[in-house]
Amino acid sequence: MTDSSSTWPEPGSGPVAVPAGRRARGAVRPPSSKSLTQRYYNLALLARGATLVERPLRSTDCDGFLAGLRAVGCAVEDRGDAVAIRPPGAPGRATLDCGASGTMLRLLTASLCAVAGTWRLDGVARLRQRPLAALLEALRALGARVESLEQPGFAPLEIRGGPLRGGAVTVDASESSQFVSALLMAGAATRHGARLRAEGLVSRPYVELTLRALARFGVAAQPAGRESARGAGPGVAEWAVPPTRPTGTRVRVAADASAACYPAAAAAVTGGDVTLRGLDRESGQGDVGFLAVLAAMGAGVEWSGKAVRVRGRELRAVDVDLVAMPDQLPTLAALAPFARGTTRIRNVRHARLKESDRLAAMARELGRLGVPVGEEADGLAVAGCWAEGAPPADPVVVDAHDDHRIAMSCALVGLRRPGVAIARPEVVAKSYPAFWDDLRRLLA
Repeated sequence: MTDSSSTWPEPGSGPVAVPAGRRARGAVRPPSSKSLTQRYYNLALLARGATLVERPLRSTDCDGFLAGLRAVGCAVEDRGDAVAIRPPGAPGRATLDCGASGTMLRLLTASLCAVAGTWRLDGVARLRQRPLAALLEALRALGARVESLEQPGFAPLEIRGGPLRGGAVTVDASESSQFVSALLMAGAATRHGARLRAEGLVSRPYVELTLRALARFGVAAQPAGRESARGAGPGVAEWAVPPTRPTGTRVRVAADASAACYPAAAAAVTGGDVTLRGLDRESGQGDVGFLAVLAAMGAGVEWSGKAVRVRGRELRAVDVDLVAMPDQLPTLAALAPFARGTTRIRNVRHARLKESDRLAAMARELGRLGVPVGEEADGLAVAGCWAEGAPPADPVVVDAHDDHRIAMSCALVGLRRPGVAIARPEVVAKSYPAFWDDLRRLLA
């Protein structure tokens, strides 16, 4: 592998070969949050009046969400660094392509139940495999008319939207916190409000992010019940959502903590020094917590206002429950071969239901690269096989499994393990379109 950055392949031109042996140095501003962008777009659909979303993420998932809003009759005006959205004024009929976006599918499944019209939602083959049964059952309890057109509990769906009754509902949230987020937002558009009980809740910080987004749109959903203050999950939580339709407003999207983890991890694994600018540790995004995991592994992590500096040092293995931030399972697994000891990642069974089965995908690709990995039902055990000895250098083209997070995480392995190339590198456009450019600059 050459060390010349001028030979770095352009995304879309074939596999990207990752140059090993360099240190990541410099500063980077993470992209805007995908999670927040999609939540704000969804609330704009339900809102009374217009919404202005500033600094939205421009990515395949978020652009697909905007296309869906246009399809259902929203007036969408692109203003460069902002998007103005006005909800539809009359009933309609449309088929929406959700692509590979589970967030878009789940949020719009709930919200369109409250929007007059006939709506069909579908997506790629993998999206049709992602479960919806618990969400659909809960929506029907609120008065929704929604049916699976093929396999029960899965897309494609048909929705006959209109006024929702509301009421008390319980949802099994062990497969995805997105069920809860979808119901909280749709609950605000019901006639009588909603009282939502979530059982087996995972990824709770994403629900807290939704509650903050609702508050920005004037909806004060309140905790209800003694168990609502439990930790990150899994557990039980309850909320009362008033029948207060969201009000159009002006919101600015914060930087994406999930995306920020990749340049931070690049600094940690290469012994580098990277500053992440514009990252707000108080934004409510759960993946900010991954920086604490890096510190526990031995990296230097220093916050200063809305910037955090990460410096790489000798890494040590950790034993971590990632139930609250399953998106960082692949990132931690990528660092583990270079950390002294055996890293254990626990309580992420729900990561099997993402864009790929991330437990199986990381176990397979790390194994192909020469890393001993123990795959368990809800986690991984990854040996720090290269913490002291040199990794192999035979060429391996990594299969990203059509998953942006697998692609970016396996690129981290390639920073230390020579011979790694990532097939279909363009998949990162789902959440971090500038990933390859940012990585290239940090390695220059």
